[in-house]
Amino acid sequence: MVSVGPGSVNQAREAVNQTMALVLAGGRGSRLKQLTDNRAKPAVHFGGKFRIIDFALSNCINSGVRRVGVVTQYKSHSLLRHLQAGWSFLRYQMNEFIDLLPAQQRVDEVNWYRGTADAVFQNLDIVRDYAPKYILVLAGDHVYKMDYTTLIMDHVQLGGPVTVACIEVPKQEASAFGVMQVDESRRIIDFVEKPEDPPTIPGDPETSMASMGVYVFDAEFLYQVLAEDQDDDTSCRDFGMNIIPKMVKAGLAHAHPFNLSCVRNRGHEHCCYWRDVGTVDSFWEANMDLASVVPELDLYDESWPIWTNQKQLPPAKFVQDYEGKAGNSLNSVFSGGVIVSGSDIANSVLFTGVRVHSNCKLDGVVAFPDVVIHRGCRLHKVIIDKQCELPPGLVIGEDAEEDARRFHRSEGGVTLVTKSMLKALAQQHPDLFDGVPQERPDRPR
Repeated sequence: MVSVGPGSVNQAREAVNQTMALVLAGGRGSRLKQLTDNRAKPAVHFGGKFRIIDFALSNCINSGVRRVGVVTQYKSHSLLRHLQAGWSFLRYQMNEFIDLLPAQQRVDEVNWYRGTADAVFQNLDIVRDYAPKYILVLAGDHVYKMDYTTLIMDHVQLGGPVTVACIEVPKQEASAFGVMQVDESRRIIDFVEKPEDPPTIPGDPETSMASMGVYVFDAEFLYQVLAEDQDDDTSCRDFGMNIIPKMVKAGLAHAHPFNLSCVRNRGHEHCCYWRDVGTVDSFWEANMDLASVVPELDLYDESWPIWTNQKQLPPAKFVQDYEGKAGNSLNSVFSGGVIVSGSDIANSVLFTGVRVHSNCKLDGVVAFPDVVIHRGCRLHKVIIDKQCELPPGLVIGEDAEEDARRFHRSEGGVTLVTKSMLKALAQQHPDLFDGVPQERPDRPR
């Protein structure tokens, strides 16, 4: 990590206190398919009890960055409700807050946010009122643990007006990110957004250096850059497409490797965990990471807690089935309020309030809050959206063609199940749903 010795502790504290974070949480999240039909991507449930945005926000709080603006746009109601219910503990009187910044067409009363840079620009009057010296720009849809204090101090020590956090990724995955090349002084000398043929690290043809979507700017410099971008009719108003490449071309951008500031798992001291859970497959895999014997992402580290909004629920409970037979569980996560009756569950993540009835077999299942799985279901590699109720004997994950007809099946073989899909299935095969209520009262998503 960047050195913060006794003589620089006060400097670090001062720099953090002069920083405002802006969490960009307004993306459509279309690659998550029906999971984002009714909620923004950062509001998608993750890891048994959290939402995706909780990781960026918890990193802020744990790092001492307590002035945060959350920029929202599409399908933001669920996200705003979550933030108001779970993140209202900060005290404005102590110069700490989470300010909600939904798209309000503040500039011309015509355009909504036209890109990530425009989302920040349209809120500059609010940001200026807080008079930050540094602005930390964060993506609200990644899962990781990072000490932003170290990042901010690295930015100060590098002396440039903008610092971009980066991470090494396999070349075959790099097309989904902004990819950079860096010289010996960590100055970024080239930056390409989502290239078809990503450049690689010198000496390593299989690895690329990708942007994490985490930036630190000198505030006054950012104000000027965004104003200039608004005058450019060819701009997409995007940090990755326009702002960062322009700064790189001018020789003003430095790179901050994630391994300098990542908060490591106590069982994986050499691993820096960061996931873009932007697809159905990557989302399922990240949840499966948590169900492994020693997960790379340590949610049990009390020195770096992940905060969230949660119901007050009883502990999870395992009981015998209706015939008195016990079930089994292996490498799985069970949240509060879960009840499992004599079923076999492996490599799965069950969120709060999930109910699994007798004689079910679950393997690789991610079940969102308040899901009900009736007797005799067999499920493999499945994501089940909130409040779904699966009929008795439903089989998913054994017949790819059947799964694709009934639900959404990803390229990686993960089946996504939602309430609307089950409703359509009930209309086609009402016999499957005998005795299962077709209409359950909707609760907050």
